[in-house]
Amino acid sequence: MESKTLPSVNGDIEGVTNRLVVTVQGETTKKTWQFWVIILSLCLIVITVALDGSIIAIALPQITNEIPDAADQYIWIASCFLLAQTVVQPPCAQLCNIFGRRSPMLISIALFALGSGIAGGANSASMLIAGRSIQGCGSGGIMLLVELIVCDIAPMRERGKFLGIVLSSSAVGAIIGPVVGGALVETAWRWIFYLNLPIAGLVFLTTVFCLKLRFPKDATWTKALARVDWIGNFLFIASMCSLLLGLIMGGALHPWKSWRVVIPLVLGGLGWIAFHIFESTWCKEPSVPPTLFDNRTSIIGFFLVFNSSILLQWVAFFIPIYFQGVRNTSPMKSGINLLPFEAFLIPIAAVAGGILSKTGAYRPFHAIGLALMTIGLGLFTLLDRGTPTVVWVVFEAIEAVGQGLIIPTILPAIQASLPEKEVATSVGLYSFLRSFGFVWGTTIPGVIFNAQWDRNDYRLASAPDVREAMKDGKAYHFVSGSFRGALPKRIQSEIITVYVETLKTLWYVAVAFAAVGFLSTFGERHIPLRKDLDTEYGLAVEGKLDLEG
Repeated sequence: MESKTLPSVNGDIEGVTNRLVVTVQGETTKKTWQFWVIILSLCLIVITVALDGSIIAIALPQITNEIPDAADQYIWIASCFLLAQTVVQPPCAQLCNIFGRRSPMLISIALFALGSGIAGGANSASMLIAGRSIQGCGSGGIMLLVELIVCDIAPMRERGKFLGIVLSSSAVGAIIGPVVGGALVETAWRWIFYLNLPIAGLVFLTTVFCLKLRFPKDATWTKALARVDWIGNFLFIASMCSLLLGLIMGGALHPWKSWRVVIPLVLGGLGWIAFHIFESTWCKEPSVPPTLFDNRTSIIGFFLVFNSSILLQWVAFFIPIYFQGVRNTSPMKSGINLLPFEAFLIPIAAVAGGILSKTGAYRPFHAIGLALMTIGLGLFTLLDRGTPTVVWVVFEAIEAVGQGLIIPTILPAIQASLPEKEVATSVGLYSFLRSFGFVWGTTIPGVIFNAQWDRNDYRLASAPDVREAMKDGKAYHFVSGSFRGALPKRIQSEIITVYVETLKTLWYVAVAFAAVGFLSTFGERHIPLRKDLDTEYGLAVEGKLDLEG
């Protein structure tokens, strides 16, 4: 059973000028070939973006060796992508409400491809940073729009299933990234970036020909541009850049107490406060409307995505440190040892999304997922130099299952408590908090790691020169390489002991973060997931809807 109002189609269906709401009713909706082509292309571009992000960690040491002055700019080459990706997402979400979904998606893919080409052809650190930054802007738009398009073409009850499929693709990219990166970095590292070009081109063409979306188009460009939250977006981007610059520099380039770190953090925090004041008082069409925080379920959902993203990045960064620092594996082998985590994460996320589509109950997934994450992180405190392989694989699996239950089920919970008109803004804030959580997921444990190393390095009293060389954050950089290998076995054993004790504290703090997330799930209310697709932005082809009831 379906009710629908179709525009007269003349050329591009996304040029609809009248306000249109389409409601498709029923338990599930029958999907056409066009729907599945879109899902497949979204999976492909998500894999590419995730692949690029995971490859660069393996490739950066080789890249910095070959590009002049790159070694001195290592921190910016590594961080500019995530900074650019993070700050563009809420502004991009508002532009999607004004100009539709397809044009921003095409621009985002083009930016990602352009940045890849510049980075691949870079012959200086500045050119590489510029390319990575442009890539990041495109990636931020892509990751936002992938989820937004899924929300536009699938009813809320079914979103968990398709979000699980699409988001699991990012884990596939993360898994094969170290392998592909390791293979390419020794021969032709530039192809790490050039490989993105044909895939981006294919998805670009698929988007042009298959992603036919309606949207309520303004009569003139003047009216459309007048709807843009120019002041709010400027405040947001400026304050987030300042805040993220402080987080990136703190402890890496300058001490946390340095004015070069404190001033950006303070200005960023004040700017963020000013942004929310402006959005809630003077802005007519805010990019982050206050209505997103009108109920406790959406607030808790936004907190959960931020919290779980911190913990996901926490594990992804410091489990390899355990393997390299405690078990003396190579960076490549430590990446391979993380594969069990990814291997459990992918199917669990897909299954969780499918079950959510059947049951409509998201609270059990959140509670069980955070409980398993708390247990898994607690078990990580038991890791030492003699932990059997089967044991650490089981520990990784428990943590991965917890994350897998969370990943596809948070966004439907947030949107269940909000009106359908807030789909774009809710996805924009959700994507931003996820990326912002990734930043904190390296910053917080990094600060703890450095502080705890300096606290435990008294165990190296027999080697004061080594103790001095590895203090003040240098233990992270010396986790692998020739420095440790040249030391006497006794001192190497003492270093391993310090790594074990330092990481143990790190996991205790992670347990606290997961426990807070678990307790917060009891504040959520159960809100039925809508079975109807009631939107102005759904898929359509000439004369009929893509989603047929």
